[in-house]
Amino acid sequence: MAGLYVGATAGYSGKNMIALSIGLWLQKQNLKVGYLKPVGALPAEKNGKPGDEDAFFMQQVLGLEQDPELVTPVLVTQDFKARAFSGQCQDLMARIKASYESLSQGKDVTLVAGSGSMYSGKYCNVDGVSVVRNLGIKAIVIDRFEKELKYDYLAVMREQLGDQLLGVVLNDVPPHYMDELKTLLLPFLERAGVKVLGVIPKDPLLGAIKVSDLAQRLGGKVISAHGKADRVVENFLIGTMQVENFLTHFKKHRNSAVIVGGDRSDVQLVALEGDCPCLILTGNLYPNEIILTRSEVLEIPIIIVREDTFSVAKKMETLLTRHKFRDEVKIKQGAEIVGANVDLAYIRQQLGV
Repeated sequence: MAGLYVGATAGYSGKNMIALSIGLWLQKQNLKVGYLKPVGALPAEKNGKPGDEDAFFMQQVLGLEQDPELVTPVLVTQDFKARAFSGQCQDLMARIKASYESLSQGKDVTLVAGSGSMYSGKYCNVDGVSVVRNLGIKAIVIDRFEKELKYDYLAVMREQLGDQLLGVVLNDVPPHYMDELKTLLLPFLERAGVKVLGVIPKDPLLGAIKVSDLAQRLGGKVISAHGKADRVVENFLIGTMQVENFLTHFKKHRNSAVIVGGDRSDVQLVALEGDCPCLILTGNLYPNEIILTRSEVLEIPIIIVREDTFSVAKKMETLLTRHKFRDEVKIKQGAEIVGANVDLAYIRQQLGV
């Protein structure tokens, strides 16, 4: 049996998407795939049993039914953290190893999912580096582009894990960075002994969010065109400028939600007529009847939120970079993108399955 740890340089780097895509591909190769999430940072409950939200989702998509307490042997609750920080960490690694051995029975490959970064959980010795070493398995580390890539971190991972580091995946890389990546970064990583398994280009759909989910996460409510609340938002614009300036900007960013004060009916009308995916009206101010009617006719939802425009924009920025990979369309899209850009055949070969 083989094990593959899927970790990252930071949280929200695409671990679920890549682990799931690898798992689904291996299943298509007629291999039996198991799943373990040693440390769960999102406590949830299913059928009365505690587990991790991500782990429940991953098992569902991979078609696995296993004991949640076995799948996530370490669950980070407030009580757990209080005990851990006061030095009451019992031998958690022994529990993780027992779960891994049990879940790997009868499986060709067991995917071991990281939580946060490769060093998350160091305070109680259940960080990714420790898990990989103790289980004696291979690891891939994902680095998501955020202003730049964390090349130093990747070089350190090679030093920390040695031959257990199967390779790295560079995720969400924008077009403007590709030249620098090819001419400078890839040669550097190669010299450092870091195998780059794939470069995944930025894809707006994977960071997108449904209007209905957006309303919930912003603490607002959809007040019109409810039947179109499954429309997808890929980005956002702030409508605080003059109409003429806004119109010029809006034409360049068509699939963006527009965040605007509830009293700015001029900007609201331009956004509706330009077919934005949704309007987000701030300050808990409802639109006038003309705007409401056009919203229903054009089937563009309006979300009302209490907070001011600046606060909502900050929330939106976080949401679009940290929105969970849960949608069926995203799963299909993600699997296709990973399949096209990551050397899955090499991963299988190195796992010896």
